Amino acid sequence: MGQPAATRAAAKPTVGKAMLNKYARAFFTRVLTPFAAFLIRRGVSPDTVTLIGTAGVVAGALVFYPRGEFFWGTVVITLFVFSDLVDGNMARQLGRTSRWGAFLDSTLDRVADGAIFGGFALWYAGNGDNNALCAVSIFCLASGQVVSYTKARGESIGLPVAVNGLVERAERLVISLVAAGLAGLHTFGVPGIQWLLPIALWIVAVGSLVTLIQRVVTVRRESAEAEAAARHDASQGSEAAK
Repeated sequence: MGQPAATRAAAKPTVGKAMLNKYARAFFTRVLTPFAAFLIRRGVSPDTVTLIGTAGVVAGALVFYPRGEFFWGTVVITLFVFSDLVDGNMARQLGRTSRWGAFLDSTLDRVADGAIFGGFALWYAGNGDNNALCAVSIFCLASGQVVSYTKARGESIGLPVAVNGLVERAERLVISLVAAGLAGLHTFGVPGIQWLLPIALWIVAVGSLVTLIQRVVTVRRESAEAEAAARHDASQGSEAAK
């Protein structure tokens, strides 16, 4: 959704992620730029696209998923997920990248993620009748929020948090949505495919836990290094003052 304007230290992505981000972003930029320009000409703001996109994701997740309609729910969510690229494209074309856009984007991303995993939890708590998978879905929801918080909180206290982690937001969404969409084909008569979603949820849960540990360990190390550097600087200052 909105793109951040402030420069901040960021973790270096792995080679695979860097290549994927580079070519995927270039492809979707070419595809979506004309549509973004069309919306700009119609007077639509990036923030409006952000809000509509989030509303669409939430509706798709909370209307379809609790009823077990995973295929159609995923189709709706995927259509609105592209607003995350459209609004950023619009902001760049308008030269309006801002801290507000970055804040709104990050905040509503958390809302959308919560709706998706909340939808899974509601299904397994209801007609899905599986308390274990309901708990896993809730864990995916909570751990995703905490993983994002650890990076934001670390950066807010001046640390780079120089680690990406095993499963970040993009991976959580791709794994979960692809599995949900394919699992939904069970209602069209494809046998056995419904097990993809439970497998995906376990993968996301374990991956999120590993990522959380990676970030906590990184923040602890960076904090210790920063405090040691501060003590060294203070000591050097005291020596110079004598």
